Amino acid sequence: MSVRRRLGATLWLGLGMIAGSGSASAEEGATTTKGFVYKKPASGPLKLLVTYPPGWKATDARPGVVFFFGGGWADGDVKQFEEQAEHLARRGMVAARADYRVKSRQGVSPEACVEDAKSAVRWLRAHAKEQGIDPSRIVAAGGSAGGHIAACAAFTPGLDAAGEDPAVSSKPDALVLFNPVLRFQGVPKLMQRIGGDAKLGRAISPVLHVGKGAPPALILFGTDDPLAPMGDEYVAKAKAAGAVAELFTAEGVGHGFFNRPPWKQKTTARMDAFLTSIGYLPKPG
Repeated sequence: MSVRRRLGATLWLGLGMIAGSGSASAEEGATTTKGFVYKKPASGPLKLLVTYPPGWKATDARPGVVFFFGGGWADGDVKQFEEQAEHLARRGMVAARADYRVKSRQGVSPEACVEDAKSAVRWLRAHAKEQGIDPSRIVAAGGSAGGHIAACAAFTPGLDAAGEDPAVSSKPDALVLFNPVLRFQGVPKLMQRIGGDAKLGRAISPVLHVGKGAPPALILFGTDDPLAPMGDEYVAKAKAAGAVAELFTAEGVGHGFFNRPPWKQKTTARMDAFLTSIGYLPKPG
């Protein structure tokens, strides 16, 4: 049995929490969601939709998370991770979903998407006090291209937006990556998207920058996803460097599996278990 299959069979598949269902330890009451402009590029303002837990106060210091939708750096919508954000808010986190520039709407290529991800994390950290967030506990999460830019926020050198305060870190403190692209370098179809720029391809290949000090990460893949070896590579390098990296695998399914039942519920449960294990969520029950 492969490492991916063995881990997929054993890692928390039975956890009974699903997105939006709450749990015995969830706070009672309703969540609230507000929108904020986090960036104003020439193409128009970009917003974060922030969902607050029941009982939230600006004086809190809760862990935060920002989700980035998938869509091949060309399309996508902030609705993709609405259920997962709601689940984490009910568990006590401040959960944001970030809009970012994509090719179909703003005519950009992947490096602009990475820049926006870094801007979104930096905005949350810069506004942590008013958002009731602990600036040392910010998670970046996302699916496919969104998982790629979440990981790049942690590892990519440069690509910071002009005018932002470099003293405020854009590096997330933990990662939750749903079938992410983790390597451009050495993948011709992906390199074509950036005009074959070798320097940029290396910069936006997170697996090439994993090392000591990498944030704790959970990576989730279907075993039939052609990108799955990237998850294996990342986890192996992170563990070799002494970093926390966990792999969840879904047997017999391909790319985008986490968007559909039963895997939406199972991956949400696994995400919850991971964030509990690193102290970002309280233990259920």
